[in-house]
Amino acid sequence: MRVTVLGAGSWGTTVASICCRRQPTLLWARDPDLAKQIDEEHRNPRYLADFPLPEELRSTADLAEAAGHADLLVVGVPSHGFRAVLQEAAPHVRPWIPVVSIAKGLEEGSLLRMTEVAARILPGRPTAALSGPNLAKEIMAGYAAATVVATEDAGVAEALQRVFHIGLFRVYTNHDVVGVEVGGALKNVIAIAAGVGEGLGVGDNSRAAVIARGLAELTRLGVAMGGEPTTFAGLAGLGDLLATCMSPQSRNRYVGLQLGRGRQLADILAGMNQVAEGVRTAGLVMELAARYQVEMPICSRINGVVTGRLTVADAYRGLLRVRPGHESEPY
Repeated sequence: MRVTVLGAGSWGTTVASICCRRQPTLLWARDPDLAKQIDEEHRNPRYLADFPLPEELRSTADLAEAAGHADLLVVGVPSHGFRAVLQEAAPHVRPWIPVVSIAKGLEEGSLLRMTEVAARILPGRPTAALSGPNLAKEIMAGYAAATVVATEDAGVAEALQRVFHIGLFRVYTNHDVVGVEVGGALKNVIAIAAGVGEGLGVGDNSRAAVIARGLAELTRLGVAMGGEPTTFAGLAGLGDLLATCMSPQSRNRYVGLQLGRGRQLADILAGMNQVAEGVRTAGLVMELAARYQVEMPICSRINGVVTGRLTVADAYRGLLRVRPGHESEPY
C-alpha cells in the first residue's frame, strides 16, 4: 500500500516516518525547500530538527504527485487549511481509497469535523480519524505511545490499524468517529486553561480541577453531538487531554502558560512556528455549545480570554465565584 501524508509539520512528519517502515510513503510539504531537505537530507529542520528521518521516506512539494501516489491518503494539514488543500488535491485522488485525518480541530463557519470535510470533498472514500496522546517528539525519540483509529467500518479500521501499528506505537480501533474527533478538538481549549493556571501559579490542585472539569465539559458536548461517553474516558479523550495539558511540548498549554504570565496573545502566536488549534477552536466550541444547548463554563472563559473580553485573572476568578453544584452539573 502506498501512503501519502499531506502536511510536513511535526505530527505529519512523524506519522510519515512511522508508515514508511512498512510501505512506500510520500510526504507532501508546502515549501519546496523543506520538501527537498526531507527528501535529500532526511531531516525536517523546521519542526523536528533533533531527529533524523528514515532514508526510505520521500517528500515532494508537488500536491498532484503526492495525491496521485496514494493508496491511503493521510491529511495532517491544520483545520484552517484542511479544505483548501483537499480541494486542490481532489482531482488527483483515486476513487475508493481511505482518507485519514490526523488534524485535531473544527472548520470555521461550517463547524464540521475534519472527517466530515473530507467526506464532502472526496465522496465515496471511507474516512477515519487518528487521534490520541501523541506528542511527536516523544514518538520520534522511540518512546511508547498509543492512539486510536476511528471509522465506522470495522474492516477498514482493522486494515488501517495494520498500517499504523508499528513497534512501540500501539493503535487501537474505535467506531465512534464523533467522540474521537470531538475529544481531539476540545482538549486543546482545556489545555489553554490548564496553561493559564500554571502561568498564574494557582497550584497543581487547581490545575487538576480544571482538567477534570474540562473533561466533563467536552464529554457533555461530545455526547450531545452523538459521541459515546466511554470514548471520552479513553485515549482520544482523557489520554489526549492529560498529555496536552501537562506536557512542555504542548503548543496549547504553552499559549495558556504565556497568557497566564501576562503576555499578549498576538505576541505569543507570532513567536510560534506551529499552530495552536485551541485558539481557533475556543470560539467554535461556543457556537456548538449554543447549538446543542450545553453549558461549558471553562471553554467560555477561555474564549473570553483569546478574544480579549476577559483577562486571565478575571477568567479564573469568574469560575471560582459560582457556587458549585452536583459534580454532574456544569458548575
